[in-house]
Amino acid sequence: MIGFIAGAGIIVRNSIILVDFIELRRSQGMSLEDAVVDAGAVRFRPMLLTAAAVVVGASVILFDPIFQGLALSLMAGEVASTVLSRMAVPVLYYVSQRGLSLPPLHLHPHSPENVAECETPQCEITQNAL
Repeated sequence: MIGFIAGAGIIVRNSIILVDFIELRRSQGMSLEDAVVDAGAVRFRPMLLTAAAVVVGASVILFDPIFQGLALSLMAGEVASTVLSRMAVPVLYYVSQRGLSLPPLHLHPHSPENVAECETPQCEITQNAL
């Protein structure tokens, strides 16, 4: 149980730092796609080194019969969660933020008083439906 909590803490910290780095890049004017890719590339090495440090540190206690379960859960959990979080966090962030930036589909893109003056085919269909 202690190994699970320690591993979860490390991965949550790495994920928060990754999202914070994406937000930093977006505040500097990068597009969403570029910010996600850049943050993933820049934070890859520190996250990988953290996972490697946990695996090497846990391998020291791997042969102790009392702490063997802790070492195994730390090692396996850190490797698996690093791989999953490196893929899941940027993709989920991109999908969630991209969804927020799209305009709602059911609303007309122009104000209601300008619908009659709009010349696009979509507006004509909307105008005829009213």
